[in-house]
Amino acid sequence: MNRTPLNLTVRVGCNLAYETTVPTPVLFVLKPRLEGRVLVMQERLSFGIGLPSYEFQDSHGNITYRSTFMPGRNEIRHDALVAVAALPDSREIFGNLLSVGQLPHELLRYTLPSRYCDSDKLLNFAWQQFGQIPHGLPRVQAICDWVHNNIEYRFGSGRPDLSASEVIARRHGVCRDFAHAAIALCRAFNLPARYVTGHLPDIGFVDPGTPMDFHAYCEVYLGNEWLTFDPRFNVPRIGRVKVAHGADAVDGAFATIYGEAQLTHFEIWAYQVDPRQVSVGDPIDLAKRLDGNQTVRFS
Repeated sequence: MNRTPLNLTVRVGCNLAYETTVPTPVLFVLKPRLEGRVLVMQERLSFGIGLPSYEFQDSHGNITYRSTFMPGRNEIRHDALVAVAALPDSREIFGNLLSVGQLPHELLRYTLPSRYCDSDKLLNFAWQQFGQIPHGLPRVQAICDWVHNNIEYRFGSGRPDLSASEVIARRHGVCRDFAHAAIALCRAFNLPARYVTGHLPDIGFVDPGTPMDFHAYCEVYLGNEWLTFDPRFNVPRIGRVKVAHGADAVDGAFATIYGEAQLTHFEIWAYQVDPRQVSVGDPIDLAKRLDGNQTVRFS
């Protein structure tokens, strides 16, 4: 049983607007996964004028909503207060490192190349760069160090068609590119690695100054645990709220649209609050934000 106290509160959510001219099917993955060190205290999700939506779990267990945009403006809003632990990402490994022949069968898909994590194209590079480093945590950390130090973060430089090998070749990208590169390099050594998307508040971390957005990182299976790694920042962080995981960004997309729809408004929030002063549905008021600096504040 997880007895870690959940003594911090994070407000996460989004306000999105799309415009279409014809009815357009859509999938949304916006709600936090109910796993790990999180507890959803309050939550509200609305789809505006869209047809009634229904919830299901995809093949990775992500909470997915299926709906239809109607002609005109469609607004989607998600808002939640989530209790999180004040502990940073763990580096503690429980159990022995498993060979690929010992892995549970449901994890094997995370060792294989995928659309954006083309590990088969990076085998030679991976072994030349990391082959001499001990397998397991040292190798994974070395991969994340290399990605962090050799890929330049450029806000707004993301493209939906870039694979890990292309990111490593061009040497710049956004958080999803950092995650894809690290995942592909881990898979080159048969280490199960999966793509994660969610919210990352700046608890105990100085606000980097970029607009709030969804965040992408990765998890690697070491011993008997999935451990979190984030080559974009490359330090253990506090207060992550996972929304989805999968093979790569195809499985982690917050919206999958089957047709044409123009995104006309995009607002994301993820920041620590005092739950006695903030409720879901309140206006977004960053004056009530408790994070954004190196001090962890307990309300």
